[in-house]
Amino acid sequence: MTGNRPDLTHIDHWVFDLDDTLYPSDAPVMAQVSARMTEYVARLLDLPQDEARLLQKSYWRDYGTTLHGLMANHPLDIREYLDYVHDIDHSVIPANPLLIRKLEALPGKRLVYTNGSLKHAENVLVHLGIDHLFDDIFDVEAAGFTPKPHREGFDRFASRFDLPVPRSVLFEDSVRNLKTAHEMGFTTVLIRAKEGLRTEDHSAPGEHPDHVHFAADCLTTFLGEMRTSTTAETSDD
Repeated sequence: MTGNRPDLTHIDHWVFDLDDTLYPSDAPVMAQVSARMTEYVARLLDLPQDEARLLQKSYWRDYGTTLHGLMANHPLDIREYLDYVHDIDHSVIPANPLLIRKLEALPGKRLVYTNGSLKHAENVLVHLGIDHLFDDIFDVEAAGFTPKPHREGFDRFASRFDLPVPRSVLFEDSVRNLKTAHEMGFTTVLIRAKEGLRTEDHSAPGEHPDHVHFAADCLTTFLGEMRTSTTAETSDD
């Protein structure tokens, strides 16, 4: 009996966004990153903090990430920027032993696809205790500094791993990133932001955009409820 369990029995490539997806959106991680982005923009362009914040958000909306907007409009040291904005306290990421068990049970390959840096991704995975569970990490540098939701970055990701897209799922907190994935043929799972933390790129609690196959308020809960090829074999015995 599977009931209304999400059916992912066709999936053998499990792709996870990093921030606000593998850990809850109420963990104070991206707030730190965003504040350091503002500081960097203010210093780079000699702007007051409030103007730097507005420009930062404008670049995010128009280019996909603040970095992509800066690259298009200003000379900067890309790696210096990435090191600066990700120099945060990762210890605020909560431990989640149940997530470890759910990821361990996934049949097939597990990948992280992030708009952040490799070093930041490694730090997040280590603090979650899941760094040993992933086959690889694809960061913004691997994408040629072309971030999600741009198709070029997705194509580089798929090519790097010879990804069988029809057998791949992307877990994401970003509605617009999932739109590109859906257009490519991924199965898409939206991890909604916590109440009060929604931005223009997130769905409100209970919302389910048309290009999203499944939506959930908690990644760990969803992983426990979905049906995979492994759980199907067990239930059919």
